[in-house]
Amino acid sequence: MSRLADRLSAARRRRFIGRAAEQALFESAIRADELPFYVLHVYGPGGVGKTSLLSQYARQAAEAGATVLTLDARNLEPTPGAFLASLCQALGLDLAQSPAEALAQRPGRTVLLVDTYELLAPLDGWLRDLFLPQLPEQVLTVLASRHAPAPAWRADPGWQPLLRTVTLRNLAPEEGRDYLLQRQVPVEDLPAVLEFTHSYPLALSLVADLYDQRPGFHFQPLEAHDVVKLLLEQFLQRAPGPAHRAALEVCALVRVVTEDLLAELLMLTDAHELFEWLRGLSFIQARPGGLFPHDIARDALAVDLRWRNPGWYAELHRRARVHYTRRLQATQGSEQQLALFDFVYLHRANPAVRPFFEWQASGRTSPDRLHASDLERLIEMTARHEGDEAAQWARFWLARQPENVVVFRDDAGQPAGWLLLLAVERAAGPDLAADPATAKVWAFLQRQAPLQPGESVTCFRFWLAADTHQAVSPIQSVIFITMVRHYFTPGLAYTLYVCADPDFWLPIFSYADLARQPELDFVVGGRSFGVYSHDWRAMPPLAWLELMGQREIALTPEAIKPPAPAPRPVALSQEEFMRQVESALRDYTRPDVLRGSPLLRSRMVLEAAEGEAGDSGRVATLRRLLREALEQMRAAPKENKFYRAVYHTYVQPAATQEQAAELLDVPFSTYRRHLKTGMTRTAEILWQSELSASQMGLFKAD
Repeated sequence: MSRLADRLSAARRRRFIGRAAEQALFESAIRADELPFYVLHVYGPGGVGKTSLLSQYARQAAEAGATVLTLDARNLEPTPGAFLASLCQALGLDLAQSPAEALAQRPGRTVLLVDTYELLAPLDGWLRDLFLPQLPEQVLTVLASRHAPAPAWRADPGWQPLLRTVTLRNLAPEEGRDYLLQRQVPVEDLPAVLEFTHSYPLALSLVADLYDQRPGFHFQPLEAHDVVKLLLEQFLQRAPGPAHRAALEVCALVRVVTEDLLAELLMLTDAHELFEWLRGLSFIQARPGGLFPHDIARDALAVDLRWRNPGWYAELHRRARVHYTRRLQATQGSEQQLALFDFVYLHRANPAVRPFFEWQASGRTSPDRLHASDLERLIEMTARHEGDEAAQWARFWLARQPENVVVFRDDAGQPAGWLLLLAVERAAGPDLAADPATAKVWAFLQRQAPLQPGESVTCFRFWLAADTHQAVSPIQSVIFITMVRHYFTPGLAYTLYVCADPDFWLPIFSYADLARQPELDFVVGGRSFGVYSHDWRAMPPLAWLELMGQREIALTPEAIKPPAPAPRPVALSQEEFMRQVESALRDYTRPDVLRGSPLLRSRMVLEAAEGEAGDSGRVATLRRLLREALEQMRAAPKENKFYRAVYHTYVQPAATQEQAAELLDVPFSTYRRHLKTGMTRTAEILWQSELSASQMGLFKAD
């Protein structure tokens, strides 16, 4: 009696079309007395059919009598432990057992198939140099990836004869035709479909799905400008209802969607049915973190939504932004970094952002602290890209602020890049003056943005990848994510970014509201560097996130200008502060004069005036604070006489001070003494308010 599995296998075999050369290569290897190679690396873009080919390899191997083991990198973390645990599970072993030893004891040939291998990039070196060499010679490993093998495979003379690579491209036209006929696409429609899809496997599959779901459908290609966009526009017409269509749009907007996130963004109490429907679609893929569409499908859905319904696109973006902002505030460590990556991912389609991020790789790299053994490696990579003199400054700051260094490691644990978050306010004056970069930065801050108590300034003095310096790369992308995460440091007042090629970064830095500061340009070792900056007191982090969100959904991001900067707090000594309070008391009844008071930019006034517009609002706030300080004296029996002297002199003033003394029924000399003590006491009360505001921070975002 045949099994259902046999019928399923037969159906899959019939459905599989093409790849004759790839099948022949694998067949000859698996049936050879001695394997001609031990690793077969299959690579090509998403949707080109790598997973289908691996399934075919599994059937061929089983027919040849080999044991087949299949791992999907989407279901495991890129660590040696997770990889070995998954392999043990596939082999039916205890975790304490060695997969290599178990494979050596098995008779016959074994085929290990690893799908979506690009997600195991951090493990590539470990697999190549440690794990695979331990396997017995009867094991053939097949890796399916979006990317070609790393150069280290081809550079190793040992691996060169043991490795084969296969590049997957579109199917041949006749193979595409056979596939469409098998899917019962009408013969008369074949030329148009083949011309439009160029036999790209995913596109062929989506067209065939349209015929399955829409009886009587005939493909009518428009202009050949975006193949998958048109296919998805056709497909979405068959979504069961508006909620299903909205679920697809959410899935296209965010990096990965979970059932909870889908419910939140669509404002539903239960999104289980929609989530299961998404999971069943041919172009939706699953991973431990949730669901995501194929890259081509994602782009098509997002472009279509933004063109067709920009208001709904903006609303979905706003809801996602609110969700990730809440996660940013509620999490720490790696969870916060992932939330931030998800937030930045919302901007992936923006033409000002897209060229400067490598989204696929950057979300899987984690920063690490500096180890003593890293020092010379960091200095060497800095010297290679920025010169020996710059490397000496790197050594200079590494010795002084090692705790502010972030190291980005490759799969072997070696430094692949690094970032110095130089705490400017903690550096010694002579040290700042010695480095050409920080000398100008410190002078600039003294002129433009003097620090208040509890505030800090970060200069990203060095940031680079070992191989690509500051060019766009996976390391550079995660460096940027780390920088953005640092924006939420309490008390951060200013950040500055040192760039070896400042003009290159102008589009993305302008988009991110970073100001080019030509006066801070400097030269080290004959090489020029430029500097960008951002004032977090004028544009706090949460306001910055909102600005980024508005720019993402705008048709012309440059048209979205930052809001007018909030008044910058002024730093007053205690002596000057108290003198200004006494002056403000004298001018209490003259709001026009109070407009010129430095107290309007004191922390206590700016904090208390939150929501009040302009100078008028801050003048009203200052007068209120003066009255509240007086009321404190009024409530204290021993200070009531001081309150009365100030009140009848400045708040409800008598015509002259002599009349005020008569009103209070005290000698004039006593009145003068009470008045002076009252003014001093008012200033002392308000100085405590100023200190409290400074300690807590002006901005809630801090």
